[in-house]
Amino acid sequence: MTTDPERLPRRQIDKFTERRNELAQAALMTLAEIGYARASLREIAQNSQFTHGVLHYYFKDKFDLITCSVRQYKAECVTRYDTLIAAAKRFEDLESGFLKALATTMCDDAHMHRLWYDLRSQALYEEELRQDVAFIDQSLSDMIARVTARFRLLAGAPQIISDGEMYPMYDGLFEHYLLKHVSGQPKAASELKAAVRKLIRLSMGMSGAHRPVTKAIKHPSARRGRN
Repeated sequence: MTTDPERLPRRQIDKFTERRNELAQAALMTLAEIGYARASLREIAQNSQFTHGVLHYYFKDKFDLITCSVRQYKAECVTRYDTLIAAAKRFEDLESGFLKALATTMCDDAHMHRLWYDLRSQALYEEELRQDVAFIDQSLSDMIARVTARFRLLAGAPQIISDGEMYPMYDGLFEHYLLKHVSGQPKAASELKAAVRKLIRLSMGMSGAHRPVTKAIKHPSARRGRN
């Protein structure tokens, strides 16, 4: 029987949640390999080191396990890009770092992204998935908004396309070239980078070849020291 965490004391809830997260992280590779359609707690157990009983104790069903796993992975992705945003001091640095990160994760983590798109597509049919999918989608949209805001700040450029429109554009390009990559097309990564570079610049009213005037971002303490 699945445990109801709401009936557990606070300390036990924390341990229960920690163990859920550990299991979800460990099961993620198995989920990515077998895909959403074939996934069930029993199938996942048969392809991992966990027993069906253990998984059923911590997760209500496959929806619960899959959404927990994908939430964790996408949260890690968001953190990775936030670190990149914080480190960039010039437009060119952020652009090159962002494009490299996108291409790298598309190639290295293709199985994880494939699972995410599978999950999101299934949310069109499975009502149980929609709330979690919407939450993950919003976190990714917010991350893209932070990236584009940093681009505008560094380039001193206006906002031409709204934040709500930018994420679907980035996401559409990523999914398009991910399909090319998993289909064995060797230029998928370079084509993704070229397409996203064009989107970045067009979103700020620049031509694809136009190099923005980079603004130097100085630390506040440097400005205070000048009289």
